[in-house]
Amino acid sequence: QVQLVESGGDLVQPGGSLRLSCAASGSVSTTDVMGWYRQAPGKQRELVARISRSGMTTYTGAVKGRFTISIDNAKNTVYLQMNSLKPEDTAVYYCNKNHFSVNYWGQGTQVTVSS
Repeated sequence: QVQLVESGGDLVQPGGSLRLSCAASGSVSTTDVMGWYRQAPGKQRELVARISRSGMTTYTGAVKGRFTISIDNAKNTVYLQMNSLKPEDTAVYYCNKNHFSVNYWGQGTQVTVSS
């Protein structure tokens, strides 16, 4: 069983920064891929970034150059450093882990970018 616990969501002004954390517990595999998705009101959930345990990363175009995903394998924790935040980044951010082709989700953390 895999459990994911997110933290770090907050209200921040445009141009500000936040760091999200996601601590994973349970089974681990070298083939695991962890990532962050977000869902804004009235919109579908979308991929923000993902990272393999070897450190290979993928970003959606809207966040390239502003967000950085990283992983601490020893702590089974993935981070999302978000800089230069924009109002359109406002959403619930969900941590995801793909473990043997099964997707697991955290409960979500709210990020609001507003002045």
